[in-house]
Amino acid sequence: MTAPIRVLVCDDQALIRAGFATIIDAQPDMEIVGECGDGRAAVDLATRLRPDVVVMDVRMPVLDGIEATRLLAGVGVAEPVKVLVVTTFNLDEYVYEALRAGASGFLLKDAPPEQLLNGIRTVTTGAALLAPEVTRQLVGQYAARIRPAEENRDDGVLTRRELEVLRLIAEGLSNSEIAAALVISQETVKTYVSRILTKLDLRDRVQAVVYAYRHGLVT
Repeated sequence: MTAPIRVLVCDDQALIRAGFATIIDAQPDMEIVGECGDGRAAVDLATRLRPDVVVMDVRMPVLDGIEATRLLAGVGVAEPVKVLVVTTFNLDEYVYEALRAGASGFLLKDAPPEQLLNGIRTVTTGAALLAPEVTRQLVGQYAARIRPAEENRDDGVLTRRELEVLRLIAEGLSNSEIAAALVISQETVKTYVSRILTKLDLRDRVQAVVYAYRHGLVT
């Protein structure tokens, strides 16, 4: 029998936290290993309990969800923990920052329970939970305003074709749409995506999108 997905829930609103925990714990393939109400507690608990996924609120006392995510899943973290960010606001600047910090995806708090459960399962597999069109809106809305001057592009690391694929990912195209645009198979697209992530040391296509905007490969 497959071991259940171990989930830590972090939200400063007790009712929401309890609701998430109840929904998750009722699933045969999941179990709640801990609950907390601020980002500092989330970091401490996640470091100690090593959950498969942390369901993380953004706006919390003591330490917000963005900084907590950075400490758990950011660049340089030796053993990153998968973080699924939940937020009250669609496409807000905090979610963009959370994705930059290393989150594997995000959901809205008013999403139906099935989406939360699907999100946890998706993130657990190592996939990113962010629809291509949401990626385009989210990053496109904030990247130009937030991006610092990062002129030292790593263009030379990628081949011309890999750069094309990266730009299309950043524009919000799915694998099938990229395949159609470049007249190649979806399997070939998957191979390119895998190479891009490996060469740039990125965890998933969400990070690839952020990378592309941050380095001026798309605007």
